[in-house]
Amino acid sequence: MSSLAFTVLFVTFLLISLLVRFWLASRHIRHIQAHRAAVPPQFVGKIPLEAHQKAADYSVAKTKFALFIVILNAATLIGFTLMGGLQWLSESALFIFGPGYRYQLALVLAFALISGLIELPFDYFRQFVLEARFGFNRMSPRLFFTDLAKSTVISLSLGLGLVWVTIVLMEQSGDLWWLYAWILWCSFQMLMLVLVPLFIAPLFNKFQPLEDENLRTRIENLMQRVGFKASGLFVMDGSRRSAHGNAYFSGFGAAKRIVFFDTLLERLAPHEIEAVLAHELGHFKLKHIVKRIVVMFAASLAFLAVLGYLKNQTWFYTGLGVEPMMGASNDAMALILFALVLPVFSFLFSPLTSLSSRKHEFEADAFAAQHTNSQDLVSALVKLYEDNASTLTPDPLHSAFYDSHPPATVRINKLLAAG
Repeated sequence: MSSLAFTVLFVTFLLISLLVRFWLASRHIRHIQAHRAAVPPQFVGKIPLEAHQKAADYSVAKTKFALFIVILNAATLIGFTLMGGLQWLSESALFIFGPGYRYQLALVLAFALISGLIELPFDYFRQFVLEARFGFNRMSPRLFFTDLAKSTVISLSLGLGLVWVTIVLMEQSGDLWWLYAWILWCSFQMLMLVLVPLFIAPLFNKFQPLEDENLRTRIENLMQRVGFKASGLFVMDGSRRSAHGNAYFSGFGAAKRIVFFDTLLERLAPHEIEAVLAHELGHFKLKHIVKRIVVMFAASLAFLAVLGYLKNQTWFYTGLGVEPMMGASNDAMALILFALVLPVFSFLFSPLTSLSSRKHEFEADAFAAQHTNSQDLVSALVKLYEDNASTLTPDPLHSAFYDSHPPATVRINKLLAAG
């Protein structure tokens, strides 16, 4: 392939993805606004019209903001590639450090820091303007920047080490470097499943053992019925940052733990919490988590194999506005370019991921209906939809493309039918 042909291909896919994103967003906004005046029949008497309209306005605002971010990301992508941003960074790092590992790590670090600085004001706007406008933000600016500092230090400490080892493998382990890098990446991901709940998450939130004995007994009985063991039941101070509520599993093997947001416990009754947890346990018992890990590992193997080919192709670099160095390693540049363009070429496959995720959600709902009262899960979901301002009337095509969970009406109808 010539560099010009690859440039045309890249720009074509980028334009297609932008057009599809804008088309889906416009459909979504029009559909929500068209149904804003009335609560869907399934939710009449359960969710007030005011809450329904707040959810509609919140969803529209998020969608419009997301479109702005799409434009920003596209401009940043073009700036780094075809406009010569990465070429300038490469020349600057090479001038300062000379060829070698220091140059390559400096290039990755500079790219990461510049990308982070570009995103920072918009992350701030999302938290302190968009979320605050609808009453969800509970984070102070001091906490925002404290979290940012912690996450930056952790990301650089772990990420640069992983990148350095990957670059060493790319340079010194021959044509099958991508296979060894895949083994490294998979091992790192499995290690993080243990490290995050035990060491990293506590740096950001407080995790207290669940003190409500009645709720603890109810949950332990449920876990015993379905054959699930956890290292503990914890309550997280999610209310420090947001009014949104959630519950999740973290960890792997003996490090598995169940975590409830304090906002969730404040809003739901014990039988509703049990139903929500039964849904999450369904993901575990039906091996959804294992399946997702397997798919993720398989996809990463395929992507790394493609990168193993691309990193030796001159047109891959020149087609994206970068002149590869002669007689020196271009491995760091190959990693950056691949990370930048992969979302462009893979975007149109997003519905496949969403379809699989929604299938798992239906199965987990059915599991919860078998082990708890389906009406309890319905009432819990209704409260969560209201509290989180989740739109009850998404555009079906937009939802099919983006949403990992089924639309509210479809999900509730299936649960009511099961009950």
